[in-house]
Amino acid sequence: MRHYFSAVERLLAFRYMRARRAEGFISVIAWFSLAGITLGVATLIVVMSVMNGFRAELVGRILGLNGHVSVYSKVAGGIVDYDDLALKIAEMPNVVAVTPQIEGQAMATQNTVSLGAVVRGLRWSDLAVRKPLWDSLDEAEITGFREKNGVLIGHAMAFKLGVKTGDSVTLTTAKGKPTAFGTLPTRRNFPIVGIFDVGMYEYDSSFVFMPLALASDFFGYDGRVSALEIYAAAPENITLLRNLIGESLTDNLSAFDWIERNRGFLNALRVERNVMFLILTLIILVAAFNIISSMIMLVRSKNADIAVLRAMGASSGSIMRVFLMTGASIGVVGTTAGTVLGLVFCWNIDVIKQFIEGLSGAELFAAEIYFLSNLPAKTDPQDIFMVISMALGLSFFASLYPAWRASRVAPAEALRYE
Repeated sequence: MRHYFSAVERLLAFRYMRARRAEGFISVIAWFSLAGITLGVATLIVVMSVMNGFRAELVGRILGLNGHVSVYSKVAGGIVDYDDLALKIAEMPNVVAVTPQIEGQAMATQNTVSLGAVVRGLRWSDLAVRKPLWDSLDEAEITGFREKNGVLIGHAMAFKLGVKTGDSVTLTTAKGKPTAFGTLPTRRNFPIVGIFDVGMYEYDSSFVFMPLALASDFFGYDGRVSALEIYAAAPENITLLRNLIGESLTDNLSAFDWIERNRGFLNALRVERNVMFLILTLIILVAAFNIISSMIMLVRSKNADIAVLRAMGASSGSIMRVFLMTGASIGVVGTTAGTVLGLVFCWNIDVIKQFIEGLSGAELFAAEIYFLSNLPAKTDPQDIFMVISMALGLSFFASLYPAWRASRVAPAEALRYE
């Protein structure tokens, strides 16, 4: 900066930034421009960080409770010889674990309350692969799941049913045994050996986990499973592993990765993020227009000064650099303040949310709507760099035209009536 701007140019630029009393209105517009850029940059950083955190938390919890690749049977009856197939897949590169699973729909009933439930049967040793679930259980609950043939339910479901650990829950499934009077639903009582809280409302309110052998008997799978869940070391690059697994399967089996299963959801998040970025960019754009208007007014009020400088030998390029620095300085200060404000907000977002909720008495982040129990924020250096670059670029381009106008002021014309 010192190489391109002389000491005199910097002195004039910073002096013009401090408006006199007669130029108070120009100063007001400049302050509004500064506030607009600050709020625009801060808002963009906060919104982008919240959306990044929202996506990361959701994907992390989805991948923590579901396999990165799932193998299903194309025909009714499930997968036979699943242990041999699991061993075969486990030897493939990038595979961390392969867990057999039985999944079915049921109705959970207790205390005259009935809820729809997704029942998943798995081995107790496979709980550890599902890290959010494993971390929410204590040793007694894991031991009860292994030894007592009980079930694990989410804390939201337990609250709705009015049950606690040690109570029982009645599960009813439409997949029953055929009789002379038709197929009768299977209905059984299961002891509740643990209550989990994975921080994702959808799972905490509707999922039930039970031992694999118990689920096999309850749903009538008779030594078969409904799916194999494969966990990979690098879930972001899952396509290659999915193709490799697909080539090793027989014709009656098929493999789906987590991106395919959640494609619509991930696309919706990406579109929403891009649209929010474009909309909030308008705040900075409006502030840039304010810079143009304030700088044009400043140039007009300084016509005589410019003419004197030109008469003393200042070049048009030097005049242009003075006013370019004056306008760009508004963008630099506003962008810096907005970045600091946005980062501080992101780092304390949960505290701020709780403060606003306590002040207003309204719930800002309902778990039933947004799936997560906490408001996440994840600052991405690339996003922050993009926001800063855009704000500085708009401020610079907004200062170009007024600076060019200043450099075109004719000394004789400006001083004719002075």
